[in-house]
Amino acid sequence: MAKRGKKYQDAAKLINKAELYDVEPAFDLVCKTATAKFDETVEAHFRMGLDGRHADQQIRGSIVLPNGTGKTVRVLVFAKGDKAHEAEAAGADYVGAEELAQKIQQENWFEFDVVVATPDMMGVVGRLGRILGPKGLMPNPKSGTVTMDLTKALHDIKAGRVEYRLDKTNIVHCPIGKVSFGPQKLQENYNALVEAIVKAKPAAAKGQYIRSSTVACTMGPGVKINPSKLV
Repeated sequence: MAKRGKKYQDAAKLINKAELYDVEPAFDLVCKTATAKFDETVEAHFRMGLDGRHADQQIRGSIVLPNGTGKTVRVLVFAKGDKAHEAEAAGADYVGAEELAQKIQQENWFEFDVVVATPDMMGVVGRLGRILGPKGLMPNPKSGTVTMDLTKALHDIKAGRVEYRLDKTNIVHCPIGKVSFGPQKLQENYNALVEAIVKAKPAAAKGQYIRSSTVACTMGPGVKINPSKLV
């Protein structure tokens, strides 16, 4: 394992690795251990008591965080005609159809963070599955990115909507803001995300649903949160 820098080591000393923190002190520590010269992103990680190999134990959804993400999100919309005009009016960064699909395929163009599509465009977008899928960019009705209501979708995304989903290792990773938000706003975003994950609990889930939760900033050490206080 690569040797960590002095700043990281000093930050890590502030955290008791054996302790499961309550939410409030956990975010105080996350903000204290942010040492980078840039405004670090804070992420939440949840180890779930689910087996994602079973379709009835999958969780996926999206939520507009109460304080946003602090990130400027570039949105690409696949739409035609009136819907293309609606997307432009609602603040989409890129709007198009087949020509944008070709640009992605031929030029390996990825100057966007989220892809939204109207249902009639999924035939075009579907061809990009192998490119967009691994990057987590494939539009999906469950996450609100395949929709006829482009105005609402764009508003939510720009306001700080994040998508959460169970990965292959049965963990959910999700950004919840920037260090500059301060502990209070980060805590509000975290609590909103936990609420959404708890609401999404599949009927087939057995045993402890959220097994562990860790929060950390981009360059900082992880702080473990007591999972029994979350559910």
